[in-house]
Amino acid sequence: MTGFKLKTKTGYKWEVLLLLWAAFFLNQADRQVFNVVLPLIKVDLNLSDVQIGSIATIFNLVYAFLVPLGGFIGDRFSKKWVVTFSILFWSVATMFTGLSNTVMMLIIMRSFATGGGEAFFGPSNYSLLASYHKDTRSFAMSIHQTAYYIGIILSGYVAGYIGEHYGWRNAFYIFGAVGVVHAVVMMFRLKDNKEQQQKIRDDKEKIRFFEGFKILIKTPTAIILTLAFSGLIFVLTGYLTWMPTYLYENFEMSLSSAGFNSMFYTHFFAFFGVIIAGKISDRLAMKNPGARLLMQGFGLIAAAPFIILMGNSTGLIIIYLGFAGFGFARAFFDANTYTVLYDVIPEKYHASASGVMIMIGFAVGAFAPIILGFLKPMIGLSLGISLLSVVWIVCGILMLLAYRFYFKKDYAETHRI
Repeated sequence: MTGFKLKTKTGYKWEVLLLLWAAFFLNQADRQVFNVVLPLIKVDLNLSDVQIGSIATIFNLVYAFLVPLGGFIGDRFSKKWVVTFSILFWSVATMFTGLSNTVMMLIIMRSFATGGGEAFFGPSNYSLLASYHKDTRSFAMSIHQTAYYIGIILSGYVAGYIGEHYGWRNAFYIFGAVGVVHAVVMMFRLKDNKEQQQKIRDDKEKIRFFEGFKILIKTPTAIILTLAFSGLIFVLTGYLTWMPTYLYENFEMSLSSAGFNSMFYTHFFAFFGVIIAGKISDRLAMKNPGARLLMQGFGLIAAAPFIILMGNSTGLIIIYLGFAGFGFARAFFDANTYTVLYDVIPEKYHASASGVMIMIGFAVGAFAPIILGFLKPMIGLSLGISLLSVVWIVCGILMLLAYRFYFKKDYAETHRI
């Protein structure tokens, strides 16, 4: 009987991965719908480039402002229900985004309602997954990360196709409705990790709201990881928002082709990159947990030349090569982000610290769309996108410095607690 229970528990951790993978898929697909149908919204509602950029910027600022609250709630209450209600809320908000007929309504439904709903998902999602996967954590996180890539690839094409043939509003209705269905599935199938929830109940000193900030700020490795994560999000947000428009305007592609091609090559190669990186990371970490930081640093530095290629080339083949290298190299950062954070942060603060890191990352990244929108008429998207490479070079160097000077001490202190 004991063996059966152990086997069932071991098998269920992969069902948790599947459920959270699907939720993350919908999360990223939902975000990309707006970016893909952006040219149609711009024409239909007669919006300027700065107005379009501001919608994405406000979305990320709202998300960033609320995500620490999401992490705090996740460390105190049921992560299952935090995740499930988050999916339900943002999916309904996505459906209502399709009803928008002014820039203000877009901001309210897209930036505030959708962004606010998504803010509660990330911290509890990653913490719940990590609680079920110990020895397989980096590999599970890597598989989970593939939902991001596949979600963006498929939504890029599907949203573009729906937008071209049935109108941009229907894209929001359809993606939102699918999210509502998955939220219902999560209600019945997803379970909290009993061991993790028992620790929350037994902890006499309940986590206070600002403890996530304090624990991260006093951990140098976590600070540097957060800075690098911010640079990662800044570049990705600018790329995700404007690259479909870049191909649509500069290469006279159809909306569905621009949406698909701008996302496919990057995320197809990132898909394989993150699985490879996850396997290598877990293997190297058995001897040296700090190897994960080296993988992250070198990954960002290696991606920088490909950013220049994808933003500063006149031939599509070279641009696609840039997409591919950019995606594969950045996957080595993606595979290790939360594993590195959890290596230097005590388990009771995982969701709270995740929330703080995500908050800072998206607060910084929020400005990329509006900055590129502002620079677009002056220097063009080509040069603007190419300049993003500098951000990742700096962030990559920071990760190497974190490994050299801080990680061993932070790791040892966390594992003594």
